[in-house]
Amino acid sequence: MTGKQSDGPFVGYGTDGVRATLTLDSPHNRNAISPRLIADFTAGLARAQEDPQVRAIVLTHSGGTFCAGADLSAAAGGDTGGGDTGSGEGAAPSPTAAMAGLLRSILECPKPVIGLIDGHVRAGGMGLVGACDIVVAGPRCTFALTEARLGLAASIVSLTVLPRMSSRAAGRYFLTGETFDRERAEAMGLVTVAADDAAAATDRLVAELRKASPQGLAESKALLTRGLLAGFDSDAARLCERSARLFGTPEAIEGMTAFLQKRAPSWAE
Repeated sequence: MTGKQSDGPFVGYGTDGVRATLTLDSPHNRNAISPRLIADFTAGLARAQEDPQVRAIVLTHSGGTFCAGADLSAAAGGDTGGGDTGSGEGAAPSPTAAMAGLLRSILECPKPVIGLIDGHVRAGGMGLVGACDIVVAGPRCTFALTEARLGLAASIVSLTVLPRMSSRAAGRYFLTGETFDRERAEAMGLVTVAADDAAAATDRLVAELRKASPQGLAESKALLTRGLLAGFDSDAARLCERSARLFGTPEAIEGMTAFLQKRAPSWAE
């Protein structure tokens, strides 16, 4: 994770007719999920939701990585995701609870969210993909659930990813951490459309969504996300606690440290 940290927002915002675009834009850490990125994302999502002209929200990215997952440099340095869960007055949510809240906000947004991805997706970034209503993947896409290789588990991510994947595919990729391509992602249900020109495919989808009424879109999306939100209601708190616990274990600290040092962890030597 190299490069100069941006002084601007970590998530860019723009509108073009009926479309609002949120762009993950923190190239210094490959658009890793950090408190600042979550805050900027949440603000942009709220802004798009409140704009009566916006009919669809496109989530995309700068650089060759859509999202590298959690900011491991912070986690390995002691920010393990434990501590306050946000239950006290004025308390900040833990990183795991903040991530769960971000995924839920995408699902609860009454406007459809299209993921326009043409780059690498890892770990927590997979949760963002799973939360999108429609996902368009370009030719440079690769995907991986790498948590098990770091002594972790895809706890929070599972809330949005597991419902999108076949059970056999989940069993393989959650456990092995293997990288797979957009064709495999499309076949298993994680990706909606694998397109050589992902931007043009997204434009066509936005044009189709423009034909639907705001009420029709909101009510239809509520039907589609009902089961996913029920999973949050029943499992999110437990999974947040599990994730926070795992980040603080010796194996996870070794796995994250080894990753940052570009070496094999002790169990893989």
